[in-house]
Amino acid sequence: MIGSIAAETLLLSKRAATWVLFGIWVSLAAFFGFILPYITYRNEDPGTPGAVRASLTELLPHEFVGTVLGGFPFFGGVLILILGVMTLGSEYGWGTLKTLFTQRPGRLQIFAAKLVALGLWLVVFVLGSFLTGAIASAVIAMIEEAPVDWPGPWSVMRGLAAAWLILAVWSALGVLLGVVSRGTALAIGIGILYGLVIEGLINALFDQVSVLRPMIDVLLRANAYSLAAAVGASTEGARDNGPGSFGGPYVDGAQALAVLVLQLVAFVVIAGALLRRRDVT
Repeated sequence: MIGSIAAETLLLSKRAATWVLFGIWVSLAAFFGFILPYITYRNEDPGTPGAVRASLTELLPHEFVGTVLGGFPFFGGVLILILGVMTLGSEYGWGTLKTLFTQRPGRLQIFAAKLVALGLWLVVFVLGSFLTGAIASAVIAMIEEAPVDWPGPWSVMRGLAAAWLILAVWSALGVLLGVVSRGTALAIGIGILYGLVIEGLINALFDQVSVLRPMIDVLLRANAYSLAAAVGASTEGARDNGPGSFGGPYVDGAQALAVLVLQLVAFVVIAGALLRRRDVT
């Protein structure tokens, strides 16, 4: 009885935390993707018309897919990693895994169900981001009296699929860290440290050594930015993107897609194997 109550309480807390993360991500995507750049554009020196035209172009509807997608490889990924950690890491913290494993189907069935639920939440995050970006770009176009020309359905679908895959890999990494650490705090700390510092340092170091440079091609952030660029995200915007800055090297879009899919499968398989074999206590 107590275990069931704890499980239901945890479920409600997860839903609340997920909606909070969703609100934070959509707000940040709108602010840093459209609002802040538009404020910057409005206050730019008119003596640089080329830069002004370029910055405004990226904020208009026909470019909104690439503009929205530009925030996914790092900022969206690191934020969604927290959601991945919570998927199983919080179960360890609350001690509800025993209840789940004794009263419900086998471990792998529960693991698969949680992954499906996580994947559906990622759809919500992606659709919310793109819908917010579309509205913001349309508003900017109306203010500037610019044409409201939308990209074709194929471009939008490619952008949605790329965004979902990027978030899926980051969230799968979070799931793996949550299972390995059997909790949330350490897993979130390691994940954020990896996203903010470790991969950037590895990228900078390996790029200076010709023998190690090919290893950059398997890094999560490098392939995520490469896939986003292949679908329409600006490489110039990625170069000056605060803590998520990425100046290359970029890989081919098909290669980036293949590497991200392999990483997704690897993270899920390793996490599932550990969950199946290890004691939950």
